[in-house]
Amino acid sequence: MSLKPELNILIPVFNEERTIIQVLTKLNKVCKPIVNKKIIVIDDGSSDMTPILLEKNKKLYSKLVTSPVNKGKGSAMILGLNEVSGGYILIQDADLEYDPNEIPRLWEIVISNDIDVLLTSRLSGSPLTRVHYFWHKLGNKSITLMFNLINNTTFTDIYSGYVIFKRKLINTKSLKFYGWGQQAEILTYLKNESKKIYEAP
Repeated sequence: MSLKPELNILIPVFNEERTIIQVLTKLNKVCKPIVNKKIIVIDDGSSDMTPILLEKNKKLYSKLVTSPVNKGKGSAMILGLNEVSGGYILIQDADLEYDPNEIPRLWEIVISNDIDVLLTSRLSGSPLTRVHYFWHKLGNKSITLMFNLINNTTFTDIYSGYVIFKRKLINTKSLKFYGWGQQAEILTYLKNESKKIYEAP
């Protein structure tokens, strides 16, 4: 009996002493049924207590990657991706804005349908939708619309935090953005390399 594909959960971290242990503890609890998984933390030059907390709680993650200086989330993502050769990638923010309780449901969707890319949306399909700042939501809709026009896609929320994709679809040497623009860059590459792309609330 073959194992299901590996799920590699990447957590970019910068000065998250208030939440990093909460996130890791919750991930280990809710993702326990996902046997074939790795939790990879990328510390992007934190200057608070984050490095000490990570050192004291090694059992909560599979691997720690560190950058001596802060270069941005995009740089941390590249470091994390370079530690993974196959399976799937899921990006988990360290500030608890996105609830790890969602991961088993999303993972089951991916596995059951052999999906290449699964992007989540905060703006559709949910019985409970968080109220956003007007200008933030307008900006997000505008950026998403522009992305869709350029890439001939129908995403509703390209900057939603949870995205799961096959590692083989991304060549990190092609990634140029170190800041917030990297997610759109990654999605563009994923769209061009994927045959089965889905969106879920």
